[in-house]
Amino acid sequence: MNDDRYPPQVLREYALIADGERGVVVGPRGEFCWMCAPRWDGDAVFASLIGGPGIYAVTPRERFVWGGAYEPGTLIWRSRWVTDDGVIECREALAFPGEPGRAVLLRQIVAREGDARVRVVCDPRPGFGAFRPDFHGAWTGDAGGLWFRWTGAAGARRGRGLELDLTVPAGTRHDLVLEITDRPPRKEPPVADRVWHATETAWHRAVPRPRTIADRDARHAHAVMRGMTGASGGMVAAATTSLPERSEAGRNYDYRYVWIRDQCFAGLAAAAAGAERLFDDAVRFVTARVLEDGPRLKPAYTSTGGPVPEQDVLKLPGYPGGYDRVGNQMTGRFQLDGFGDALLLLGAAAERDGLDADGRRALRTAVAAVDERWRDPDAGIWELDDRRWTHSALNCAAGLRAVGETGRADAIVAATASRAVHPSGRWQRSPGDPGLDGALLLPAIRGAVPADDPRSRRTLDAYLTELTDDGYAYRFRHAERPLGEAEGAFLPCGFLAALATHQRGDVAAALRWFERNRSACGPAGLLSEEYDVEQRQMRGNLPQAFVHALLLECAARLDH
Repeated sequence: MNDDRYPPQVLREYALIADGERGVVVGPRGEFCWMCAPRWDGDAVFASLIGGPGIYAVTPRERFVWGGAYEPGTLIWRSRWVTDDGVIECREALAFPGEPGRAVLLRQIVAREGDARVRVVCDPRPGFGAFRPDFHGAWTGDAGGLWFRWTGAAGARRGRGLELDLTVPAGTRHDLVLEITDRPPRKEPPVADRVWHATETAWHRAVPRPRTIADRDARHAHAVMRGMTGASGGMVAAATTSLPERSEAGRNYDYRYVWIRDQCFAGLAAAAAGAERLFDDAVRFVTARVLEDGPRLKPAYTSTGGPVPEQDVLKLPGYPGGYDRVGNQMTGRFQLDGFGDALLLLGAAAERDGLDADGRRALRTAVAAVDERWRDPDAGIWELDDRRWTHSALNCAAGLRAVGETGRADAIVAATASRAVHPSGRWQRSPGDPGLDGALLLPAIRGAVPADDPRSRRTLDAYLTELTDDGYAYRFRHAERPLGEAEGAFLPCGFLAALATHQRGDVAAALRWFERNRSACGPAGLLSEEYDVEQRQMRGNLPQAFVHALLLECAARLDH
């Protein structure tokens, strides 16, 4: 049964802590309301976000006003509550870098002003099952193939899970440490001070200070991407599943997997910003997938490089307005543009002398795959019906140019132009669809065709006129419906508009696009894929990693 003391909140009020291998969504009442273990796509341990059982909360016992912030360059979150009698903070983190199969959840309650009186509830429900703890110096238990050990809570009592009323004297702190492992835990529990110090040090090494037009947000975007990138090099698209893009509209997806497109966007952003570790991780993951699957490259994989499971339901209420889906129907689809993205990434690595023998072999494999498949219908960048999408073909041309295959690229551009140029002289979505699309800004941005090509200029002008409003950008028009009625503003398209206007020399417009879209977040600075302009609310899964990647790329490129 879900604990109704911690109902769902609007998405802007959530933060994320992560260690690369998994993440935790943190709410304003100090509730850990979503976490899967032992990895991103595992069974949920805390699932109250989508109406399931499982919660781990530290909440003031008095009435309070909530706030919070990340420690710079990290995913260490500080919940902060101003109560009638004082100020309470709770530092939240997953021990970083994460260890596959073992999560260490750190919580440090700090009495900033006055005594900190908090109620703690720890009720993990692996696979939505029961957790029956015993106390032997620490609370321990196992269920669903996972083992748990909770220290710092000797006075807890059994209730809904374990409950503890705790008073931390003014000016002091109290540590809670929860281990979740896929094997029996080590003999000695972690020492909080040591794990905190190691985590702080590792974050500061992993996320250096960038030099961009927006250093604070760029550094935060880097931290988010790093926290969502595991030991395999794979970066999951989002930490959550089933958060709706539109209430009851059916657009609820499981994004706890690694999309080739998103991974390549992250790598290109990392290259632009000088984030070497993120760039190398992206190249490593994409190289492995191209070598394994060649022309049968899948749109998405698990964080360890395995197949994404078919879509299923959990029989939970879901987030309000949403459903309860796990797995993803894209596992059997084909996205041609992924080959172009892979070649763009591998080309960037080659330019930096960063391709090893496997990377060079992956590059040749991807070129051969484009030769074999560029005429095939595919689902396109937005994963719609199969057709010959203009962006998919031109993205392959961009990738071929990036690796020096100019003749092949020219042939694809010419063939695409023969059937997908609108009578007005701009690109159109496909031979049978004369509409505009935000994805059609990418061919010029990525180098398939020059930015000053008449087709590029007319596409950008038409897009800004027809598919943007008040500084927000949309993917495409749904029939004749007004912008914003069928779906929210699409933040990736807003950042593409910034890159496209900057590319043609309109720096003022580029800065306006950048500023408008980077502000579509909450206190935690996390970005979802869509933004409901009318209600000023985030929509969809959280955080959407490739949106942060485009923010990082914009911040770096606009600085130049």
